[in-house]
Amino acid sequence: MIDQPLQRINQRLIQSLDRDVLVQKTVHELRNTLGVDRVVLYYFYRRWEGQVTFEALSSQQFSILGSTGPDECFNGEYAAWYEQGRIRAIKDLENEPISPCHRDFLRDLQVRANLAVPIVNRQGLWGLLIAHHCRDTKQWLPSHVESMKHAATILEKTPNISGKTIEQKC
Repeated sequence: MIDQPLQRINQRLIQSLDRDVLVQKTVHELRNTLGVDRVVLYYFYRRWEGQVTFEALSSQQFSILGSTGPDECFNGEYAAWYEQGRIRAIKDLENEPISPCHRDFLRDLQVRANLAVPIVNRQGLWGLLIAHHCRDTKQWLPSHVESMKHAATILEKTPNISGKTIEQKC
């Protein structure tokens, strides 16, 4: 018979693996559904500081797993918009009126089109679910936005997603 502390540790490990599998499956399915080069989960580990903790890719050349965001670009104003449910769809990075800091950051990530949806829990904004198309512009359809919103809702209801750095290989 397994003792109580060992049983609790075992249960937490199983739950953590189940969550990781759920997130991996979610980003993988979104990438396939949207027909994009990359879908990532960007997790905030401190107030507006975070990193890419999960990704699904069309090609390994698009991997940004572990990258951190441009903290000087993402501030309380942006966070407040996302906490209120802002969804940001950029069809063509080169023709979108965005800050130079944000444009340069996305260029560095090889992004040409971008769709970002907030993940908000009881404590507030804890992450962004982001689709990137790198090879071309992308016309984001209402169905794309709905798919991303639905996935974000599933993830926000999943307890204790801690931002494990596990890559989804496609």
